[in-house]
Amino acid sequence: MNELSLKYGCNPNQVPSRVFMKERKELPFTVLCGKPGYINFLDAFNSWQLVQELKKATGLPAAASFKHVSPAGAAIGLPLSDTLKRIYFTDDVELSPLACAYARARGADRMSSFGDFIALSDVCDLPTAQLIAKEVSDGVIAPGYEPEALEVLKGKRKGSYNIIQMDPAYRPEPIEHKDVFGVTFEQGRNELEINEGLLERIVTEKDSLSAEEKRDLLISLITLKYTQSNSVCYVKDGQAIGIGAGQQSRIHCTRLAGNKADIWWLRQHEKVLGLPFKAGVRRADRDNTIDVYISDDYTDVLADGVWEQFFETRPEPLTREEKRAWLDQLTGVALGSDAFFPFGDNIERAHRSGVCCIAQPGGSIRDDNVIEACNKYDIAMAFTGIRLFHH
Repeated sequence: MNELSLKYGCNPNQVPSRVFMKERKELPFTVLCGKPGYINFLDAFNSWQLVQELKKATGLPAAASFKHVSPAGAAIGLPLSDTLKRIYFTDDVELSPLACAYARARGADRMSSFGDFIALSDVCDLPTAQLIAKEVSDGVIAPGYEPEALEVLKGKRKGSYNIIQMDPAYRPEPIEHKDVFGVTFEQGRNELEINEGLLERIVTEKDSLSAEEKRDLLISLITLKYTQSNSVCYVKDGQAIGIGAGQQSRIHCTRLAGNKADIWWLRQHEKVLGLPFKAGVRRADRDNTIDVYISDDYTDVLADGVWEQFFETRPEPLTREEKRAWLDQLTGVALGSDAFFPFGDNIERAHRSGVCCIAQPGGSIRDDNVIEACNKYDIAMAFTGIRLFHH
């Protein structure tokens, strides 16, 4: 089969819609269940490339959680701490390395991942399928599925869950095309391999990177390669913890991603872990309530009596002083940027979220100012010399 008809394009009024291969080649995937749509396939193909590159760069299983053609999370299959198991709602299940990768990818920004499209670098096993079954999701793409895992996934969404099996041997043509407003664009595919060679030119006083820092910087750069630009990505311990996608200015990327990283860390505060939720509160409602509790709006929400819907007793607020004291304990964060930082304000914001090392292209007329800001906070910064715009 070399084409597949779709219900509609990006919006219901955009018909007809299909995916197809030119020159009558076979489609490189098989739909095992469901009816994936236009945006589903965009998410699937972008996220598939991301996890394949993460697996190649690290040698570990990888997973991504995609929404609207950008990752909400991406990670490799490192074991989870007891605290991460709690905040990812996985403390009651056995996790394989692949399931750990998805738990990390899904758990970093749970609000953004609601209704995600999932990519897995390896054959989906039963623990990963059981984890996916508990979450609100649109679909999954993987190189294969264990029989028991496939049965679990087919039971999701009353049998309509989108399950795509991708041919891992497929290689696209080196030239790609896209039509916009009736005009065809052509360019060479971005086949740049992201490896440690890109991290050799360190321009700061702190002039070395640990193996873990290099790993996390590579994860940030690979994630950015498939994130709508402008974009910045914070990574810690093998997982993206904050992604700022599609912003028009660099500082807004850094702030957005940094705020997400802060929320990820604040979810691990003892007050948040001890919130007295009522029995039966759904995961999505719990995520939304935690987000409000962490925010500065919580006191107003308490005044409105909203807490009674979700909590057994009225929780004490997490004060600004408590938040700052907890955030000051966040360290060891790697930061990647898909284009150069034009001002040192990005470094100031990154420092507030525990950044210890940065990878960015360099090339700004204000590079000296950015380097000076890194030296101020003992941050190592590598100039990669490559831009990673993705549109």
